[in-house]
Amino acid sequence: MPLMPKRTKYRKQQKGRNRGKATRGTKVTNGEYGIQTLEAGLITGNQIEAARIAMTRYIKRGGKVWIKIFPDKPITSKPAGTRGGKGKGAVEYYVAPVKPGRVMFEIAGVPEATAREALRLAMNKLSVKCKFVARESEDKVGDSNED
Repeated sequence: MPLMPKRTKYRKQQKGRNRGKATRGTKVTNGEYGIQTLEAGLITGNQIEAARIAMTRYIKRGGKVWIKIFPDKPITSKPAGTRGGKGKGAVEYYVAPVKPGRVMFEIAGVPEATAREALRLAMNKLSVKCKFVARESEDKVGDSNED
């Protein structure tokens, strides 16, 4: 069963535009390593699930995985061979719109080499270009000359 909202206020949504860079969710917060998008796109619930399975299989139930995106935008389509008109089609699946810079998955509790390979396998399941990112060290805050 792919990821989808339990219930929504409205069944169908307009497409809208997905422009600009991500302002939120751009840093690795929970885990040690993550996947960051390099381009805007729509990630389906099935792609998220496939990436999650690829990661957890590779790390063999070691470590912890966080999914930082959720598909809450419905995508509709009309049946093949149907003429235009007669209203909007039925909801087919749900997507999570992502912008460049968004961290989608995080992983912790495994060595960097293992995390890098697990996240590489996950990246292959996604429809946008991504890169591997590590958590920025906390010692930057208040890094005055301490003797």
